[in-house]
Amino acid sequence: MRNIPFSPPDMSGAEVAMVTDVLDSGWITTGPRTKEFENLISMCCNTPKTVCLNSATACMEMALRISGIGPGDEVIVPAYTYTATASSVCHVGARPVMVDCAPDTYEMDYTKVAEAITERTKAVMPVDLGGVVCDYSRIYEAVESKKQLFRPKNDIQKVFGRVIVIADAAHAFGAKWHGKMCGEIADFTSFSFHAVKNLTTAEGGALTWRAKEGLDNEAIYKQLQLLSLHGQSKDALAKTKLGSWEYDIVAPYYKCNMTDIMAGIGLAQLKRYPELLYRRRQIIEKYDSAMSGYNVKVLKHYGPDYSSSGHLYLVRLDGKDTDYRNAVIVKMAERGIACNVHYKPLPMMTAYKNMGFDINDYPNAYDQYKNEVTLPLHTHLSDDDVQYVTDNFTDIISDLKK
Repeated sequence: MRNIPFSPPDMSGAEVAMVTDVLDSGWITTGPRTKEFENLISMCCNTPKTVCLNSATACMEMALRISGIGPGDEVIVPAYTYTATASSVCHVGARPVMVDCAPDTYEMDYTKVAEAITERTKAVMPVDLGGVVCDYSRIYEAVESKKQLFRPKNDIQKVFGRVIVIADAAHAFGAKWHGKMCGEIADFTSFSFHAVKNLTTAEGGALTWRAKEGLDNEAIYKQLQLLSLHGQSKDALAKTKLGSWEYDIVAPYYKCNMTDIMAGIGLAQLKRYPELLYRRRQIIEKYDSAMSGYNVKVLKHYGPDYSSSGHLYLVRLDGKDTDYRNAVIVKMAERGIACNVHYKPLPMMTAYKNMGFDINDYPNAYDQYKNEVTLPLHTHLSDDDVQYVTDNFTDIISDLKK
Protein backbone atom coordinates (compact mmCIF):
# COMPACT_ATOMS: atom_id res chain seq x y z
CA MET A 1 0.00 0.00 0.00
CA ARG A 2 1.25 3.47 -0.86
CA ASN A 3 1.42 6.46 1.45
CA ILE A 4 0.00 9.54 -0.31
CA PRO A 5 0.20 12.62 1.96
CA PHE A 6 -2.27 15.45 1.42
CA SER A 7 -0.05 18.47 0.77
CA PRO A 8 3.69 18.25 1.59
CA PRO A 9 5.93 21.20 0.68
CA ASP A 10 8.04 20.85 -2.47
CA MET A 11 11.58 21.72 -1.42
CA SER A 12 14.71 21.31 -3.55
CA GLY A 13 18.42 22.01 -3.38
CA ALA A 14 17.69 25.52 -4.64
CA GLU A 15 15.79 26.39 -1.45
CA VAL A 16 18.52 24.88 0.71
CA ALA A 17 21.21 26.85 -1.13
CA MET A 18 19.28 30.12 -0.88
CA VAL A 19 18.63 29.73 2.85
CA THR A 20 22.30 28.84 3.38
CA ASP A 21 23.28 32.02 1.54
CA VAL A 22 20.96 34.03 3.76
CA LEU A 23 22.39 32.45 6.92
CA ASP A 24 25.95 33.04 5.71
CA SER A 25 25.18 36.67 4.89
CA GLY A 26 24.66 37.48 8.56
CA TRP A 27 21.32 39.14 7.76
CA ILE A 28 18.41 36.87 8.64
CA THR A 29 15.54 39.21 9.58
CA THR A 30 13.74 41.64 7.24
CA GLY A 31 16.34 42.90 4.81
CA PRO A 32 17.56 42.72 1.20
CA ARG A 33 16.06 39.29 0.37
CA THR A 34 12.63 40.39 1.59
CA LYS A 35 12.82 43.54 -0.53
CA GLU A 36 13.88 41.50 -3.55
CA PHE A 37 11.02 39.08 -3.01
CA GLU A 38 8.56 41.97 -2.77
CA ASN A 39 9.83 43.48 -6.02
CA LEU A 40 9.58 40.18 -7.90
CA ILE A 41 6.04 39.58 -6.66
CA SER A 42 5.07 43.04 -7.92
CA MET A 43 6.54 42.13 -11.31
CA CYS A 44 4.61 38.84 -11.37
CA CYS A 45 1.33 40.48 -10.38
CA ASN A 46 1.70 43.74 -12.35
CA THR A 47 1.26 45.81 -9.20
CA PRO A 48 3.00 49.02 -8.13
CA LYS A 49 4.19 47.66 -4.78
CA THR A 50 4.07 44.58 -2.55
CA VAL A 51 4.53 44.17 1.17
CA CYS A 52 5.58 40.76 2.48
CA LEU A 53 4.44 39.82 5.99
CA ASN A 54 4.43 36.72 8.18
CA SER A 55 0.99 35.44 7.08
CA ALA A 56 -1.92 36.07 4.73
CA THR A 57 -4.03 36.75 7.81
CA ALA A 58 -1.71 39.61 8.76
CA CYS A 59 -1.93 40.89 5.18
CA MET A 60 -5.74 40.97 5.29
CA GLU A 61 -5.69 42.65 8.69
CA MET A 62 -3.22 45.29 7.53
CA ALA A 63 -5.31 45.95 4.40
CA LEU A 64 -8.31 46.56 6.64
CA ARG A 65 -6.31 48.80 8.98
CA ILE A 66 -4.77 50.90 6.24
CA SER A 67 -8.24 51.28 4.77
CA GLY A 68 -9.43 52.82 8.02
CA ILE A 69 -11.79 49.96 8.89
CA GLY A 70 -12.54 49.29 12.54
CA PRO A 71 -15.18 49.36 15.29
CA GLY A 72 -18.65 50.24 14.02
CA ASP A 73 -17.86 49.05 10.49
CA GLU A 74 -19.09 45.98 8.65
CA VAL A 75 -17.14 43.75 6.26
CA ILE A 76 -18.86 41.21 4.00
CA VAL A 77 -17.24 37.75 3.96
CA PRO A 78 -18.29 34.36 2.59
CA ALA A 79 -19.83 31.82 4.93
CA TYR A 80 -17.83 29.22 3.00
CA THR A 81 -14.20 29.91 3.85
CA TYR A 82 -11.45 29.34 6.40
CA THR A 83 -11.58 31.37 9.60
CA ALA A 84 -8.71 33.70 8.57
CA THR A 85 -11.04 35.64 6.27
CA ALA A 86 -13.47 36.52 9.06
CA SER A 87 -11.03 36.55 11.99
CA SER A 88 -9.01 39.35 10.38
CA VAL A 89 -12.20 41.42 10.40
CA CYS A 90 -12.68 40.66 14.09
CA HIS A 91 -9.06 41.63 14.81
CA VAL A 92 -9.69 45.23 13.73
CA GLY A 93 -12.93 45.43 15.72
CA ALA A 94 -15.27 45.40 12.73
CA ARG A 95 -18.26 43.09 12.33
CA PRO A 96 -18.16 40.26 9.79
CA VAL A 97 -21.34 39.96 7.73
CA MET A 98 -21.57 36.50 6.18
CA VAL A 99 -23.10 35.83 2.78
CA ASP A 100 -24.22 32.42 1.55
CA CYS A 101 -22.90 30.71 -1.57
CA ALA A 102 -24.88 30.92 -4.76
CA PRO A 103 -26.57 27.56 -5.46
CA ASP A 104 -24.17 24.83 -6.61
CA THR A 105 -21.05 27.00 -6.41
CA TYR A 106 -18.38 27.85 -3.85
CA GLU A 107 -18.56 31.58 -4.65
CA MET A 108 -20.69 34.06 -2.76
CA ASP A 109 -24.14 34.86 -4.11
CA TYR A 110 -23.31 38.24 -5.63
CA THR A 111 -26.94 39.37 -5.54
CA LYS A 112 -26.89 38.79 -1.78
CA VAL A 113 -23.59 40.68 -1.54
CA ALA A 114 -25.30 43.77 -2.94
CA GLU A 115 -28.26 43.26 -0.61
CA ALA A 116 -25.94 42.99 2.41
CA ILE A 117 -24.29 46.39 1.80
CA THR A 118 -25.38 49.06 4.28
CA GLU A 119 -24.06 52.47 5.31
CA ARG A 120 -21.75 50.64 7.71
CA THR A 121 -20.21 48.39 5.05
CA LYS A 122 -16.63 49.38 4.30
CA ALA A 123 -15.23 46.28 2.55
CA VAL A 124 -16.11 42.98 0.93
CA MET A 125 -13.63 40.09 1.14
CA PRO A 126 -14.19 37.46 -1.57
CA VAL A 127 -12.19 34.23 -1.49
CA ASP A 128 -10.45 32.76 -4.55
CA LEU A 129 -11.11 29.22 -3.36
CA GLY A 130 -8.81 26.46 -4.54
CA GLY A 131 -6.92 28.93 -6.72
CA VAL A 132 -9.90 29.83 -8.93
CA VAL A 133 -10.40 33.59 -9.20
CA CYS A 134 -13.88 34.86 -8.32
CA ASP A 135 -16.11 36.79 -10.70
CA TYR A 136 -14.80 40.24 -9.84
CA SER A 137 -16.93 41.92 -12.49
CA ARG A 138 -19.99 40.86 -10.44
CA ILE A 139 -18.32 41.95 -7.21
CA TYR A 140 -17.50 45.42 -8.54
CA GLU A 141 -21.01 45.66 -9.97
CA ALA A 142 -22.40 44.90 -6.51
CA VAL A 143 -20.32 47.53 -4.69
CA GLU A 144 -20.95 50.15 -7.38
CA SER A 145 -24.70 49.54 -7.11
CA LYS A 146 -24.64 50.71 -3.47
CA LYS A 147 -22.09 53.50 -3.94
CA GLN A 148 -24.60 56.10 -2.72
CA LEU A 149 -24.57 54.53 0.76
CA PHE A 150 -20.80 54.77 1.22
CA ARG A 151 -19.51 57.29 3.75
CA PRO A 152 -15.68 57.47 3.62
CA LYS A 153 -13.74 57.68 6.89
CA ASN A 154 -10.16 58.20 5.64
CA ASP A 155 -8.25 59.29 2.54
CA ILE A 156 -8.02 55.81 1.03
CA GLN A 157 -11.76 55.32 1.39
CA LYS A 158 -12.26 58.71 -0.29
CA VAL A 159 -10.17 57.60 -3.28
CA PHE A 160 -12.38 54.56 -3.84
CA GLY A 161 -15.66 56.24 -2.95
CA ARG A 162 -17.31 52.86 -2.49
CA VAL A 163 -16.97 49.59 -0.59
CA ILE A 164 -13.35 48.42 -0.93
CA VAL A 165 -12.68 44.96 -2.41
CA ILE A 166 -10.04 43.05 -0.42
CA ALA A 167 -9.36 39.61 -1.92
CA ASP A 168 -8.50 36.62 0.21
CA ALA A 169 -6.35 35.05 -2.50
CA ALA A 170 -4.47 32.79 -0.09
CA HIS A 171 -4.79 29.95 -2.62
CA ALA A 172 -4.41 31.88 -5.85
CA PHE A 173 -0.89 33.20 -6.41
CA GLY A 174 -0.22 32.82 -10.14
CA ALA A 175 -3.87 32.57 -11.17
CA LYS A 176 -5.23 34.62 -14.08
CA TRP A 177 -8.65 36.07 -14.89
CA HIS A 178 -9.70 37.91 -18.05
CA GLY A 179 -6.10 38.69 -18.97
CA LYS A 180 -5.15 39.98 -15.52
CA MET A 181 -3.03 38.41 -12.83
CA CYS A 182 -4.45 37.69 -9.42
CA GLY A 183 -3.02 40.52 -7.36
CA GLU A 184 -4.01 43.30 -9.75
CA ILE A 185 -7.75 42.56 -9.92
CA ALA A 186 -9.09 43.36 -6.45
CA ASP A 187 -8.34 46.69 -4.78
CA PHE A 188 -6.12 44.83 -2.30
CA THR A 189 -5.05 41.18 -2.53
CA SER A 190 -3.67 38.92 0.18
CA PHE A 191 -1.60 35.84 -0.72
CA SER A 192 -0.50 33.02 1.57
CA PHE A 193 2.89 31.30 1.47
CA HIS A 194 2.09 28.84 4.26
CA ALA A 195 3.72 25.41 4.13
CA VAL A 196 0.76 23.79 2.32
CA LYS A 197 0.53 26.45 -0.39
CA ASN A 198 1.78 26.11 -3.99
CA LEU A 199 4.59 28.57 -3.31
CA THR A 200 5.78 28.50 0.28
CA THR A 201 8.06 30.44 2.59
CA ALA A 202 7.16 28.05 5.47
CA GLU A 203 4.99 30.79 6.94
CA GLY A 204 4.35 34.08 5.21
CA GLY A 205 2.17 36.15 2.96
CA ALA A 206 2.12 39.11 0.61
CA LEU A 207 -0.21 42.07 0.19
CA THR A 208 -0.56 43.73 -3.21
CA TRP A 209 -2.80 46.51 -4.43
CA ARG A 210 -3.75 47.71 -7.87
CA ALA A 211 -2.72 51.07 -9.22
CA LYS A 212 -5.47 53.67 -8.92
CA GLU A 213 -5.46 57.40 -9.53
CA GLY A 214 -5.26 59.19 -6.21
CA LEU A 215 -3.50 56.37 -4.36
CA ASP A 216 0.01 57.24 -3.15
CA ASN A 217 1.73 53.87 -3.50
CA GLU A 218 4.86 54.91 -1.63
CA ALA A 219 2.81 56.28 1.25
CA ILE A 220 0.80 53.05 1.44
CA TYR A 221 4.00 50.99 1.42
CA LYS A 222 5.53 53.12 4.17
CA GLN A 223 2.40 52.92 6.30
CA LEU A 224 2.28 49.13 5.93
CA GLN A 225 5.91 48.96 7.02
CA LEU A 226 5.05 50.98 10.11
CA LEU A 227 2.01 48.82 10.88
CA SER A 228 4.01 45.60 10.59
CA LEU A 229 7.06 46.68 12.62
CA HIS A 230 5.92 48.30 15.87
CA GLY A 231 5.39 51.71 14.26
CA GLN A 232 9.17 52.06 14.03
CA SER A 233 10.22 54.79 11.62
CA LYS A 234 13.25 52.82 10.36
CA ASP A 235 13.57 49.10 9.77
CA ALA A 236 16.64 47.21 10.97
CA LEU A 237 18.32 47.43 7.57
CA ALA A 238 17.99 51.22 7.40
CA LYS A 239 19.40 51.54 10.91
CA THR A 240 22.65 49.84 9.85
CA LYS A 241 23.67 52.78 7.66
CA LEU A 242 26.47 54.86 9.13
CA GLY A 243 25.18 57.21 11.80
CA SER A 244 21.58 56.09 11.28
CA TRP A 245 20.86 54.35 14.56
CA GLU A 246 18.20 56.78 15.70
CA TYR A 247 14.53 56.07 15.04
CA ASP A 248 11.07 57.05 16.25
CA ILE A 249 7.97 55.07 17.22
CA VAL A 250 5.10 56.86 15.53
CA ALA A 251 2.37 54.66 17.05
CA PRO A 252 2.16 51.44 19.14
CA TYR A 253 1.55 49.18 16.14
CA TYR A 254 2.02 45.47 15.40
CA LYS A 255 4.76 42.92 14.65
CA CYS A 256 4.19 40.75 11.61
CA ASN A 257 7.17 41.28 9.27
CA MET A 258 8.68 38.63 6.99
CA THR A 259 12.27 37.53 7.58
CA ASP A 260 15.00 37.16 4.96
CA ILE A 261 15.16 33.43 5.75
CA MET A 262 11.52 33.10 4.71
CA ALA A 263 12.04 35.34 1.70
CA GLY A 264 15.05 33.26 0.66
CA ILE A 265 12.86 30.17 0.45
CA GLY A 266 10.33 32.21 -1.51
CA LEU A 267 12.89 33.48 -4.00
CA ALA A 268 13.99 29.94 -4.80
CA GLN A 269 10.37 28.80 -5.06
CA LEU A 270 9.51 31.70 -7.33
CA LYS A 271 12.16 30.65 -9.87
CA ARG A 272 10.65 27.15 -9.92
CA TYR A 273 7.05 28.31 -9.88
CA PRO A 274 6.19 28.06 -13.61
CA GLU A 275 7.14 24.36 -13.63
CA LEU A 276 5.24 23.79 -10.37
CA LEU A 277 2.09 25.36 -11.84
CA TYR A 278 2.47 23.30 -15.00
CA ARG A 279 2.74 20.07 -13.01
CA ARG A 280 -0.36 20.95 -11.01
CA ARG A 281 -2.27 21.48 -14.24
CA GLN A 282 -1.16 18.08 -15.53
CA ILE A 283 -2.42 16.41 -12.35
CA ILE A 284 -5.74 18.27 -12.44
CA GLU A 285 -6.31 17.24 -16.05
CA LYS A 286 -5.66 13.60 -15.11
CA TYR A 287 -8.09 13.89 -12.20
CA ASP A 288 -10.73 15.53 -14.40
CA SER A 289 -10.43 12.77 -16.97
CA ALA A 290 -10.76 10.06 -14.31
CA MET A 291 -13.84 11.71 -12.73
CA SER A 292 -15.83 11.91 -15.96
CA GLY A 293 -18.64 9.40 -16.01
CA TYR A 294 -19.03 9.33 -12.22
CA ASN A 295 -21.73 11.09 -10.22
CA VAL A 296 -19.44 13.83 -8.92
CA LYS A 297 -18.95 17.55 -9.47
CA VAL A 298 -15.45 19.01 -9.52
CA LEU A 299 -14.17 22.56 -9.23
CA LYS A 300 -13.29 23.72 -12.75
CA HIS A 301 -9.78 25.15 -12.72
CA TYR A 302 -9.37 26.23 -16.32
CA GLY A 303 -11.53 27.96 -18.88
CA PRO A 304 -11.26 30.22 -21.92
CA ASP A 305 -10.95 33.39 -19.80
CA TYR A 306 -9.34 32.16 -16.59
CA SER A 307 -6.57 29.94 -15.31
CA SER A 308 -6.36 28.69 -11.74
CA SER A 309 -3.25 28.28 -9.61
CA GLY A 310 -4.40 24.68 -9.17
CA HIS A 311 -4.19 24.72 -5.41
CA LEU A 312 -6.98 22.33 -4.34
CA TYR A 313 -8.91 19.58 -6.10
CA LEU A 314 -12.44 19.74 -4.71
CA VAL A 315 -14.88 16.94 -5.50
CA ARG A 316 -18.55 16.87 -4.53
CA LEU A 317 -20.24 13.49 -4.17
CA ASP A 318 -23.49 14.51 -5.79
CA GLY A 319 -26.59 13.56 -3.84
CA LYS A 320 -24.64 12.19 -0.86
CA ASP A 321 -24.52 13.32 2.75
CA THR A 322 -21.84 13.93 5.40
CA ASP A 323 -21.86 10.34 6.66
CA TYR A 324 -21.20 9.03 3.16
CA ARG A 325 -18.48 11.66 2.57
CA ASN A 326 -16.78 10.86 5.85
CA ALA A 327 -16.87 7.13 5.08
CA VAL A 328 -15.15 7.80 1.74
CA ILE A 329 -12.39 9.75 3.50
CA VAL A 330 -11.88 6.93 6.02
CA LYS A 331 -11.71 4.31 3.28
CA MET A 332 -9.22 6.42 1.31
CA ALA A 333 -7.09 6.71 4.47
CA GLU A 334 -7.23 2.94 4.90
CA ARG A 335 -5.63 2.70 1.46
CA GLY A 336 -2.90 5.19 2.39
CA ILE A 337 -4.42 8.27 0.75
CA ALA A 338 -4.90 11.41 2.84
CA CYS A 339 -7.92 13.52 1.89
CA ASN A 340 -9.44 16.64 3.41
CA VAL A 341 -12.54 18.86 3.39
CA HIS A 342 -12.54 22.48 2.22
CA TYR A 343 -14.34 23.91 4.08
CA LYS A 344 -16.59 23.44 7.06
CA PRO A 345 -18.63 26.68 6.80
CA LEU A 346 -17.90 29.32 9.43
CA PRO A 347 -21.44 29.33 10.92
CA MET A 348 -20.79 25.73 12.03
CA MET A 349 -17.78 26.78 14.11
CA THR A 350 -18.11 27.54 17.83
CA ALA A 351 -16.47 30.98 17.55
CA TYR A 352 -19.02 32.16 14.98
CA LYS A 353 -22.00 30.37 16.53
CA ASN A 354 -21.17 32.39 19.65
CA MET A 355 -21.49 35.54 17.53
CA GLY A 356 -25.02 34.51 16.54
CA PHE A 357 -24.37 32.91 13.16
CA ASP A 358 -26.50 29.87 12.33
CA ILE A 359 -25.77 27.42 9.51
CA ASN A 360 -29.50 27.16 8.83
CA ASP A 361 -29.27 30.66 7.38
CA TYR A 362 -26.66 29.45 4.86
CA PRO A 363 -28.22 26.41 3.17
CA ASN A 364 -26.15 26.61 -0.02
CA ALA A 365 -22.89 26.70 1.92
CA TYR A 366 -24.00 23.64 3.86
CA ASP A 367 -24.94 21.84 0.64
CA GLN A 368 -21.47 22.49 -0.77
CA TYR A 369 -19.82 21.25 2.41
CA LYS A 370 -21.86 18.16 3.23
CA ASN A 371 -20.49 15.97 0.44
CA GLU A 372 -17.18 17.67 -0.46
CA VAL A 373 -13.89 15.73 -0.51
CA THR A 374 -10.54 17.30 -1.38
CA LEU A 375 -8.12 14.90 -3.04
CA PRO A 376 -4.34 15.25 -2.59
CA LEU A 377 -2.87 17.68 -5.10
CA HIS A 378 0.82 18.48 -4.94
CA THR A 379 3.94 18.33 -7.08
CA HIS A 380 5.43 15.29 -5.33
CA LEU A 381 2.72 13.14 -6.94
CA SER A 382 3.98 10.93 -9.75
CA ASP A 383 1.70 9.85 -12.58
CA ASP A 384 1.49 6.44 -10.88
CA ASP A 385 0.46 8.14 -7.63
CA VAL A 386 -2.29 10.05 -9.44
CA GLN A 387 -3.52 6.81 -10.98
CA TYR A 388 -3.48 5.16 -7.56
CA VAL A 389 -5.57 7.99 -6.09
CA THR A 390 -8.15 7.98 -8.88
CA ASP A 391 -8.39 4.17 -9.08
CA ASN A 392 -9.07 3.91 -5.37
CA PHE A 393 -11.41 6.90 -5.21
CA THR A 394 -13.59 5.71 -8.07
CA ASP A 395 -13.53 2.15 -6.72
CA ILE A 396 -14.69 3.34 -3.28
CA ILE A 397 -17.51 5.57 -4.54
CA SER A 398 -18.65 2.80 -6.89
CA ASP A 399 -18.81 0.19 -4.11
CA LEU A 400 -19.82 2.24 -1.08
CA LYS A 401 -23.55 2.20 -0.41
CA LYS A 402 -25.31 5.07 1.30
